[in-house]
Amino acid sequence: MSVKLNSGTSMPLTGFGVWKVDRATGAETVYNAIKTGYRLFDAAQDYGNCIEIGEGINKAIADGLVKREDLFITSKLWNHYHDPEIVEKSLDRILSDMNLEYLDLFLMHFPLSFKFIPFEKKYPGQFGINGIELDNVPLIDTWKAMERIYKEGKKVKAIGVSNFNGGLLMDLLRQAEITPAVLQIEHHPYLQQKALVNYVKAKGIAITAYSSFGGQSYVELDNPAAKNSPSLLEHELITKIAKKYNKTTAQVLLRWATQREIAVIPKSNNANRLKENLEVLDFDLSEEEFSEIAELERNLRFNDPKDWDGHNICIF
Repeated sequence: MSVKLNSGTSMPLTGFGVWKVDRATGAETVYNAIKTGYRLFDAAQDYGNCIEIGEGINKAIADGLVKREDLFITSKLWNHYHDPEIVEKSLDRILSDMNLEYLDLFLMHFPLSFKFIPFEKKYPGQFGINGIELDNVPLIDTWKAMERIYKEGKKVKAIGVSNFNGGLLMDLLRQAEITPAVLQIEHHPYLQQKALVNYVKAKGIAITAYSSFGGQSYVELDNPAAKNSPSLLEHELITKIAKKYNKTTAQVLLRWATQREIAVIPKSNNANRLKENLEVLDFDLSEEEFSEIAELERNLRFNDPKDWDGHNICIF
């Protein structure tokens, strides 16, 4: 099952996110995911594993498992490269590293501009040489550069944004020629962002959810919010619903999103869980269960830029 984007292309509702996929096993992980049935892969410049992810994709194509047009590959523009003169060069580096001719979706990773650091000095990297150094590049300038690439029709099939709140997205839409095809956001029962979801859908923009299992991916990063919050995968309500449908708690959390046509991009290195995470379209939650899950809202954000590198970036 897929969701139709305003660009005219279709994006699978279930995909594989490659954040924290180890470089040593990245190619094999992606190859196995394709073999399992995954067609959407969500990558990013600052994850540092573009080369390995590309190797897995290209091996699967070479072995005849899929054709390039069968896959939907997303990657993201990192904060150092918001300067309009750098945006396409940054995209070219992504394509070169992944050995791909085009991306199906190119996202602005965060509505934050860092001072440019030449590729030869530091690439990739979440922060700069001296930590976070903000730059004065308006979001619309970066977006206009992405629009130009999209209109050329060769290197990207769709463009979008990630980690935008409603106000920032509204401001972008006032000035944009092309409406973003996708907004990617942190989205789980502890952070449901209902007003944003409703606004985005009303504008014809598709949504991709990351961190669908809540703080699970952040515990090993010593994230205080993740360490001090009850695991959604073990939550009493989610467990009860999972037993009713003979599904795992992970499948319930993913179905909570996909049933509302919100795409999900979980990651797993376990073969069984890889398969299970794809099998989330063959059952439906009831309205009562949606209402119960709605009560889990805590406005709890695990990926919060204000916590980066000890800096206080308060824009969300």
